[in-house]
Amino acid sequence: MAVESKVIEHIRNVLETFDDKYILDGRIKKTKVIEDLDRYDHDLIKALLSDDLIHNSYTEKIADVEVFKVNQFIEMLEFKKYWEDSYTKYSNKIGLTAGGKFIDESTDVVLDFPFKDTVLKAGMSKEDLENSNDADEPFLNEVIAKPEIDELFEPKVLVNARRYDNSNRGGYETSSISDDDNLVIKGNNLIALYSLKKRYAGKVKLIYLDPPYNTGSDSFGYNDKFNHSAWLTFMKNRLEIAREMLSDDGMIFIQTDDNEHAYLRVLMDEIFGVNRYLNTITIKAKASSGASGGGEDKRLKKNTEFILLYANDNAQINIQQKPYPLQKYIDERRDLGKNFAYTNVLVNPGKLTKIGETVDGRRNKIELFDVTGAVSKSVKKIMKEENLTEEEVYFKYLDKVYTTENAQTSIRTRVRDAVTDNGYTIARYIPISGKNKGKLTDVGFIGPTKRLVSFLKETTYKEDGVVYKTEKAGTLWEDISWSSIKSEGSVELDNGKKPEKLLQRIIASATDENDIVLDFFGGSGSTAATAHKMNRKYITIEQMDYVREKIVKRLNNVIEGDTTGISKDVNWQGGGSFVYAELMEKNQGYLKDLQKSESIQELMEVYNRMKENADIDFRLDLEKFEEEINTFSSLDKRRKELIRILDKNQLYYNYANIDDENVKDLISDTDYKFNKSFYSN
Repeated sequence: MAVESKVIEHIRNVLETFDDKYILDGRIKKTKVIEDLDRYDHDLIKALLSDDLIHNSYTEKIADVEVFKVNQFIEMLEFKKYWEDSYTKYSNKIGLTAGGKFIDESTDVVLDFPFKDTVLKAGMSKEDLENSNDADEPFLNEVIAKPEIDELFEPKVLVNARRYDNSNRGGYETSSISDDDNLVIKGNNLIALYSLKKRYAGKVKLIYLDPPYNTGSDSFGYNDKFNHSAWLTFMKNRLEIAREMLSDDGMIFIQTDDNEHAYLRVLMDEIFGVNRYLNTITIKAKASSGASGGGEDKRLKKNTEFILLYANDNAQINIQQKPYPLQKYIDERRDLGKNFAYTNVLVNPGKLTKIGETVDGRRNKIELFDVTGAVSKSVKKIMKEENLTEEEVYFKYLDKVYTTENAQTSIRTRVRDAVTDNGYTIARYIPISGKNKGKLTDVGFIGPTKRLVSFLKETTYKEDGVVYKTEKAGTLWEDISWSSIKSEGSVELDNGKKPEKLLQRIIASATDENDIVLDFFGGSGSTAATAHKMNRKYITIEQMDYVREKIVKRLNNVIEGDTTGISKDVNWQGGGSFVYAELMEKNQGYLKDLQKSESIQELMEVYNRMKENADIDFRLDLEKFEEEINTFSSLDKRRKELIRILDKNQLYYNYANIDDENVKDLISDTDYKFNKSFYSN
């Protein structure tokens, strides 16, 4: 009789309580057990977890959710005979799934590999996925036990380094990089972040992330009952290294929908600290009308997304202004029984005569002028005289509409002390702070108490025939349009593309010019393009093969003077540059070929090449493996096993080996010099 492990004995004891349902002739009916576990049979799971040893071995508490690691449990039941004993335990700690249900311990590492180089399909229901021609195109995720990782996070060799600027749209080879350069990297974002660590740790002012939303149809199409742990593990790995990249005055903004928002908040509290949480921003992402499927006949339509904002101790948020149609603002106040203060129009500004001087608190000069001949009319009077609507008056006379305020300012106090008449006085001086800092500025004061004359133009602007009033942006951002994002940057991304105006507000909230912005879910390059136009430095990482077609193309368009997105707002005229580089593939190349193979014949051709040059896990008994691999008739099962035997520590070439003859011969002299430049800092 085979010697059984202690846990198998406990499992057998539990299964025997179901009579012959799971035991036949003294043998465990593994297929039936696995089938019922895949269906999440409540009676079976409840019985298994009632056993203390099984419960302690196969459950994990993550973000206050107790998870039954059912995939790890199944892996233990069905481990393959071709793994050496030293690998068996390891094999039971990891799993490779294709749109499946793998959940592993939070100390493990989730590597995400695109099954095919397709855009993530967002907004699909489970039924849509099952009936779709793309149903066999989920992301593959391998969860690797942390103790088994030795070289995975070592800095990697960078190749195909090219600089892009106005001189050559196609870019040109570059042998160096400086602290002033923008950077686009192609490769696995987790591994790339560790390669960036030495050069950029503690230097990034803003991290903006738009990760896969875990909707059940994107890169984490796991069973809904058990998907949170895997997604959180994936995020945890990346956020831990991201935290090291932030400067002491840095901020991180992470955008999600409601699928993982609550869980992500708990995870962020654990990684960054509860005291560093600032706000949750709600964004109106689409209109409430219209049909979009996804079971929305049973629930309220989703039209919002959320941004979690965390800040390091020395960070200072720059509160931004958001626009609101002025007439709508006036009408809403009127409906609430409130008045709108700006009801006077200075139709004639009058003539200025200097009457004296005073000084501010720093003894800087303030010139004083008396205003004569000024003419003011009410908005209502102009409406009647010129037969205009209220909205038309505000549009026509926007730069002349004013109100008076009982403002408590030091300048007003000094004007009131210096001028004792009841007239209209202008104080001309150079402010030392505020939006007019360093500029010669005229400010008006009127009446015996010298009330401040405040012009509406200071908080409004015109656009497309409409007057907009600006107000401080709080935690509800419903004013940003998503209608034209498809054409922004002259590149398309079927899902996940974010408006440049949204990125503009985020970047302006957290950074100043020349600060570094990091986005390691690069997508179509929206963050990089917006940062470029705002004169920020940026680092973008993306592993999909469309990096050149999307991000590089978009940034080239920006350099050439792209007119979409925020270009008009910031008066973008073009210019600037960026550097592009790729992590040098090793096993990653074989991995991609396995993922793209469309037949068993193609898979086996890749496998034959793997045997010649790939790094295969040293614990594999190759002879036993080849005996069994040919028994798999399913393309996906064979693909799964072939990917599994690749040594994941060797996805890319390590920089530490760049001077080895077998590595140095594979890269150009230019790339060799680029690596020395990149890692010398």
